[in-house]
Amino acid sequence: MDILSSISSPADVRALDRQRLDELCAEIRAFLIENVAKTGGHLASNLGVVELTLAIHRVYDTSKDRVVFDVGHQCYVHKLLTGRMDAFPTLRCIGGLSGYPKPSESIHDAAVAGHASSSISVALGMARARTIMHEDYSVAALIGDGAMTGGLAFEGMCSCAASGEPMVIILNDNGMAIDGNVGGMASLLSKLHLKPKYIDFKRRYRKTVGKIEPLYNFNHSIKEWFKKRLLPHSMFEDMGFMYLGPVDGHDIIQLEAVLAWAKEQNRPTLVHVVTQKGRGYSFAEDNPEVYHGVDAFDSDTGINMGEHKCFSCAMGDDLCELAENDKNICAITAAMCSGTGLNKFAERFGDRFFDVGITEGNAVAMAAGMAKQGLVPVFAVYSTFLQRSYDMLIHDVSLSHLHVVLAVDRAGIVGRDGATHQGVFDVAYLSSVPNMTILCPSSYAELKDMLGFAVYGVSGPVAVRYPRGTEGEYKASAGTAPACVIREGADITLVTYGIMLNNVLEAARILEDKGISSEIIKLNLINPLDCDTVLISAVKTGRLLTVEDVCARGGVGMRLLAAAAAQGVALKGSAALNLGEGIVPHGSAAELERLCGIDARSIADTAFSLIEGKADV
Repeated sequence: MDILSSISSPADVRALDRQRLDELCAEIRAFLIENVAKTGGHLASNLGVVELTLAIHRVYDTSKDRVVFDVGHQCYVHKLLTGRMDAFPTLRCIGGLSGYPKPSESIHDAAVAGHASSSISVALGMARARTIMHEDYSVAALIGDGAMTGGLAFEGMCSCAASGEPMVIILNDNGMAIDGNVGGMASLLSKLHLKPKYIDFKRRYRKTVGKIEPLYNFNHSIKEWFKKRLLPHSMFEDMGFMYLGPVDGHDIIQLEAVLAWAKEQNRPTLVHVVTQKGRGYSFAEDNPEVYHGVDAFDSDTGINMGEHKCFSCAMGDDLCELAENDKNICAITAAMCSGTGLNKFAERFGDRFFDVGITEGNAVAMAAGMAKQGLVPVFAVYSTFLQRSYDMLIHDVSLSHLHVVLAVDRAGIVGRDGATHQGVFDVAYLSSVPNMTILCPSSYAELKDMLGFAVYGVSGPVAVRYPRGTEGEYKASAGTAPACVIREGADITLVTYGIMLNNVLEAARILEDKGISSEIIKLNLINPLDCDTVLISAVKTGRLLTVEDVCARGGVGMRLLAAAAAQGVALKGSAALNLGEGIVPHGSAAELERLCGIDARSIADTAFSLIEGKADV
């Protein structure tokens, strides 16, 4: 790591001799493999952008130029080169380095970038601000690793091309979004046109002939006439971009020359860069999807050391079982087949499996069409990504009362991916969708029962929300009744749902050691909400404490306390434990629960305070 350890800022990268760049690339890849093996994170995508990120930092000064990453998980190399190498042992750990760009972490991070497809629009906004405010800096958007499949990317491109704003879109084409077939002639010309010597010639031509405007314009018009009639066009040129590419994403000398040339164009320019995801690590090269996002692993063998059984896998198995006996059941994913546990479904029922790319709104609208025509679509999607489908949930699904099943994965605290990925808003926004039923299993057994109920026992839209990771102490099934008393008690009513039940059970034991008897009510269905079961218990115990790992607004706790007030239930004490505004940093789930006060000890402490007479804590 001799070269890498000498890099403390991008200025060091720009000062480096070109002859040493390949050596630096090798050091960066070795560093990433060694460190991500310990902390987990996004490996394959970062291994693929090493040369590209180096070239970006040799052309742009990210302390003032704005380079927007998309998807943001491609930023590890960028973080290494911007003074954060020593912090990498804390990657995705509580209080440590984020796995995504984070402006509060460094001036070199232009924007938050946890989801996909927004970089072009954000960068265009920055370019427009530069123009309006008469400032001097360059703007670029690095987009790829599937982000180009999102419709928002194309909305941004249309607006960008029409704007005429000087900015560069760098398309990292690593096979995860574009399977572009480049014709032989186009490929040959790109190799000629993108050579550094050719670019130097173009610069000299512009500085000489370009000064004679009529001659330059005449020559340019002749060239464009022949080009349009004899050569194939790219989609990007038809949209209005100057198109450069495809460029070898692992030839750093060519990359630097082309990016510098693109930056000089003073117009919307797209540089098409072809990279290999997982470059330099055979396991990741062979299985880029497997090594896209990884837990800790053995870097020598590539073996994942994390848990393999999880709610996602259980859902996939349960859905396969249902689909075996019902040919109308279909599965939809938005580029998250393995992440949502649908691998087996895709293999067994390929004609009923649909991966629509990073287009969650499209997925929900398509599911509406399927449901309208008699199919039973199940859209498996991360809670935080489902946010993008809110309009379609209301307009295309709810208004027509269509039976669309949402398998809402990663609900609640996700952990190390941080604020952009915590699934803490779905209860609020799903509860606001008319006719929406929301089921919350606490175990694999309940997930199986509730998925079956969602498919066959509910009409209209229905969501089954479940957490990332494994089940806890509670492994039974309480069926699909709206609410049930898990444990009877006399001193306080504890209400929860989903995976939080395990923390509440432990809290009840802590309270029992203090001589306090807790009644635990588990909500299986949180919309529509069964308030009667809870209020009957609250009248009995005189105290009510709700616990949930979602934001406060629109949460169950606030609704139950409002119902108690509306019905005149006089409580000696009440409290709603939740995640407040819902902005939760990165760290392990257990650490974040403690931080947010919803771990077992914090629940017990709050309950004890209520019993001591500190009402409404």
